[in-house]
Amino acid sequence: MERIKVGIIGSAGYTGGELLRVLIYHPQVDIIFAQSGSNAGNKVYAVHNDLFGDTELVFSKDTTDDIDVLFLCVGHGDARKFLEANAVAPHIKIIDLSQDYRLKAATSYQGLDFVYGLPELNRTAIQQAQYIANPGCFATNIQLALLPLAAKGLLPSQIHINATTGSTGAGQRPGATTHFSWRNNNLSAYKSFEHQHLQEISESLDQLQAGFLPQSEDSLLTRAAEKINFVPQRGDFARGIFSVIYVESDLSLAEAYALYEDYYSTHPFTCVSRANIDLKQVVNTNKSILHLEKHGNQLLILNATDNLLKGASGQAVQNMNLLFGLPERTGLNLKSVGF
Repeated sequence: MERIKVGIIGSAGYTGGELLRVLIYHPQVDIIFAQSGSNAGNKVYAVHNDLFGDTELVFSKDTTDDIDVLFLCVGHGDARKFLEANAVAPHIKIIDLSQDYRLKAATSYQGLDFVYGLPELNRTAIQQAQYIANPGCFATNIQLALLPLAAKGLLPSQIHINATTGSTGAGQRPGATTHFSWRNNNLSAYKSFEHQHLQEISESLDQLQAGFLPQSEDSLLTRAAEKINFVPQRGDFARGIFSVIYVESDLSLAEAYALYEDYYSTHPFTCVSRANIDLKQVVNTNKSILHLEKHGNQLLILNATDNLLKGASGQAVQNMNLLFGLPERTGLNLKSVGF
């Protein structure tokens, strides 16, 4: 097939940097431009200095329509602003890494709806789409832990989640809770029971298990929080998400493993481990690794993902591969950090 011509908006941030690291070595991709308003004219490796020796690409100020796919690696709210201010040629596919178009209530662009880009949920729809809304990092991790149960209508009325994320999840701009001296040797909870990713999680679960999301005049976030008890935490590490989830379940452990292994048997990046898992297994990879345990009537589900790859840029490339008819693993055979 012809090579895929790629443009990136907002390529100086964490997700833009991860996207460049993957796409530079993608066998079917040519990067036409890597836009950055604040770094235009500088070498990419001047910002992403781990790419020194890998590329001589220069950040650009301008864009061009001579591309096949446009990645939007911008802050929440900024993707919509960019598309409202800049007409994108109809032939160009868009993959948005912000949260602007993830929810069903989000408006379409150029008369076409964005497809929610979780391949383990919407692979066929992604393959046929023009515009993709890449899922959030917490949302990816938690949905992958729960989709097999939802697909069989086995989600109970209450789901309990404790999930810890690395500091890169807060973005590149420094803040009080990302400063090294505060984050190091520290742990804290934030946005308990009201994290914004609850909304996309609940819509996906309701897509598979009709009626899971309560119907009322309350906001989507409020309705989601009625069923999903989610406590996010900030960890003292740079990247990765480790979630601990438990639900009441009549399944035996053997039945639960059979359900999960069958659901993910055709999905190359989501693995079900019979052995206990840890975060280092997935850091710097596009994998999500699940582990199950049964304790009385409680099913314990552990999941580990890299928030910048499977939770953002790696999944965006996985979606690009699906859009252009490539195997999902193309350019994504990444190795974990090990020990």
